[in-house]
Amino acid sequence: MESPVIVAIDGPSGTGKSSTSKAVAAKLGLSYLDTGAQYRAITWWMLSNGVDVSDSDAVANASAKPVIVSGTEPAGPTITVDGEDASGPIRTHEVTAAVSAVSAVPEVRTRLVGLQRAAASSAPEGIVVEGRDIGTTVLPDATLKIFLTASAEARAFRRSGELKGAQSVQATQDALVKRDAADSGRKTSPLAKADDAIEVDTTDLSLDQVIECIVTLIEEKRAAR
Repeated sequence: MESPVIVAIDGPSGTGKSSTSKAVAAKLGLSYLDTGAQYRAITWWMLSNGVDVSDSDAVANASAKPVIVSGTEPAGPTITVDGEDASGPIRTHEVTAAVSAVSAVPEVRTRLVGLQRAAASSAPEGIVVEGRDIGTTVLPDATLKIFLTASAEARAFRRSGELKGAQSVQATQDALVKRDAADSGRKTSPLAKADDAIEVDTTDLSLDQVIECIVTLIEEKRAAR
């Protein structure tokens, strides 16, 4: 019996991680986990429960309280917090503005990394896990590590489309660059490319081309095992 395949897909916002990861998982019959949604979920819980997200001690002390459950079906991934569907609330501007600060707290990362490793180890066929520190910290022994990149302009254009005109492309680009700096500069599990990751620049590629590229890389890994 073939052992489960574990695929780590990292990279900054707007590189196409979510769309790519879900499609690759669906195409290959694998589970799927969006770790960014988990960080958004715990941030939303903090904001909803009056925790001062700028106070790292307060965030650390509250980090074990919410019950976060991620569904790993790529066609319809779900996330609940204390039994409540959080898929909509976690995508608000308020959560986006606070998630980097909450994510930088070591206790939060320890808590969620535990959930992420449990999800990976319990996926029967294997799993595609997307985030910012999957190949470096969460799953350093992943079968395949991908690091997606794209120009800041391309990422801002894509993200502005997702936000449906909520802010200008330039404002989106400024926010992305600021978040990149925060995520890359944090002490605990910063956004970084693993030494053995394959970098895929998506600036000039269509989504289908990126998906095909990664599916091919996975199939090559499987064949070599």
